[in-house]
Amino acid sequence: MTRSVYLTGIGRGDGRQVIELGVMELLTRQVDRVGVYRPLVHDTPDRIFELLRSRYRLAQDAASVFGMGYEEAAALQADQGQAALTARLVDGYLRVAAEYETVLILGSDFAGTNLPAELGVNARLANECGASVLAVIGGLEQSAESVVAEVRNAYHAYTNLGCDVIAMIANRVAPAEVAEAAERLGRAPDVPVYVLPDEPALSAPTVAQIAETLGARVLLGDDAGMSRDALDFVFGGAMLPTFLPALTPGCVVVTPGDRADLVIGALAAHSAGSPPIAGVLLTLDEKPPPHILALANRLAPGTPVLSVATGSFPTAAGLFALDGKLGAGTPRKAETALGVFETHVDTAELTERLSVARSARVTPMMFEHALIERARSARKRIVLPEGGEERILRAAEVLLRRGVCDLILLGEEDTLRKKAADLGISLDQPGVSVVDPQTSPLRDRFAALYAQLRAHKGVSYELAYDVVADVSYFGTLMVQEGLADGMVSGAVHSTAATIRPAFEIIKTRTDAAIVSSVFFMCLADKVLVYGDCAVNPDPDAEQLADIAIQAAGTAARFDVQPRIAMLSYSTGTSGSGADVDKVRAATELVRERRPDLLVEGPIQYDAAVAPSVAATKMPGSAVAGQATVLIFPDLNTGNNTYKAVQRSAGAVAVGPVLQGLRKPVNDLSRGALVQDIVTTVAITAIQAQGENP
Repeated sequence: MTRSVYLTGIGRGDGRQVIELGVMELLTRQVDRVGVYRPLVHDTPDRIFELLRSRYRLAQDAASVFGMGYEEAAALQADQGQAALTARLVDGYLRVAAEYETVLILGSDFAGTNLPAELGVNARLANECGASVLAVIGGLEQSAESVVAEVRNAYHAYTNLGCDVIAMIANRVAPAEVAEAAERLGRAPDVPVYVLPDEPALSAPTVAQIAETLGARVLLGDDAGMSRDALDFVFGGAMLPTFLPALTPGCVVVTPGDRADLVIGALAAHSAGSPPIAGVLLTLDEKPPPHILALANRLAPGTPVLSVATGSFPTAAGLFALDGKLGAGTPRKAETALGVFETHVDTAELTERLSVARSARVTPMMFEHALIERARSARKRIVLPEGGEERILRAAEVLLRRGVCDLILLGEEDTLRKKAADLGISLDQPGVSVVDPQTSPLRDRFAALYAQLRAHKGVSYELAYDVVADVSYFGTLMVQEGLADGMVSGAVHSTAATIRPAFEIIKTRTDAAIVSSVFFMCLADKVLVYGDCAVNPDPDAEQLADIAIQAAGTAARFDVQPRIAMLSYSTGTSGSGADVDKVRAATELVRERRPDLLVEGPIQYDAAVAPSVAATKMPGSAVAGQATVLIFPDLNTGNNTYKAVQRSAGAVAVGPVLQGLRKPVNDLSRGALVQDIVTTVAITAIQAQGENP
């Protein structure tokens, strides 16, 4: 039976989109197929559904999402009564529920709806759909006392109408009032109550939204610049020395188009990172001459410069009426929203109260969600040696907004901060620090340590002093010395450059013979572990057994029940030869060393993963047909196979994840996407949670 959640409120302005996004995040961690139903809608396409569809890869047809428009609903209720309206809307819900395991129902928004007794309409719909209610109360510009009263009143309003209220959320509460409101509420309404602070970045419009609303021309700026949040507006009319101190981080400078001095001054300040601005908005339809625009573009590439025809006063009126909105076009806001939600909501408790049965299938998204949640549960510090690389900075922004881990970015500080400012990313926030290996006081200490570790290779202090200035060596030494819990590199460095320092400094665990790697292969309905596909070219039987045992441990750590298939070109006793004999010997070594593990080999890939083939080739095996850990006989086979499956089957390959080191260091593909980096950092943080030298 479909389990549905009805997310509703009591009035407009509650910022409910943050909660809708957060609840969908929780549901998609547990359930493969989540449907969305909005009984009443103002316009289509609906902004929030488009966000949910793009972020969570929903295949649902938009036509099935919406019940009817508000005008039609008001007319139907006036003509035939609330029962007729409810029946029509419930029919729409039932069509969605027939196709999905769980349905998230998005209640009405109380904004110009012309529906009498709108709260009652939502309550009745929730009851008729058999859905539990999660109610949101807006706390903007209210005292803690007022917020508490609103929560209690809303709880009683919905429960008195027969609703199953599973939790209450007070959203957009003034940060100074959050602690008091949370303390006074406790469990006073008999259900959990979560209090979320107002986050300025969520209500701030993006530069793109400003341009669209004001009809501005875009003179300069790229997509990244247009996606920046406008956290403040600074109106320029004073002379430059007076104007510059008024700039604030993330502000949009509004000035007449003929004030080239303020335009260049603001962009020069942005370029220096003091402070980074969101953009410049020119009024009075004045466009700076080409040589000024060219200089502006060189000073701050990508930073938007917009132009409007109106003067300062009407422009200001239009700007102050703007309100930032979550949508498919604002992915950075979505990360901020999820960070606020996950920080202030007990997600484990709310998930339990949602009572959603976990799907037997594990999709790539479910696996990725689980990684983020586990990494957040015990926050670690990860060093990223390639701090000035754009993908690393964008991944860092996601990781920080979601509260996944703390970060250390390596690189020349001024250069790194300028790059971050150009991308609209602030590094002046908790959880991130910048370290320059060339000038860091740690360099002397690390040089002495490295010289001591490599003395047997003739490494002097002077040579070590040069070596440890390399970001990969410096980051590895930070991990070794406990200044960071793990390291992720490889976006621009080779695999050798990433793992060689780890071999020299961190070294292998006492229970591991070699360092090896695995990929998590996220297929449509399950996660498999492939090893070794990145490190050891031609392991012998002893090494192959070690790779298998390590891979089983890695699989178990990430909730993949290990059933090991030792792969070969023959199954069982059907073949012979040196290659098959190696796999057979490795299989026996695994059984001797770890009799608790399920292992089969030699076995062909099809017999390992396909039950129908296993029934013929290896009947009665506890592994054949249902293997989860697949160990390849050599790097050539493993690397080609993982890439073939990735490209041909559309699998998401997460890795390589290194195993066998005393402390976690992981390598990235040089073609890694931002999400790949986020996932690898989360995996590294999880490894650090359980690492023992």
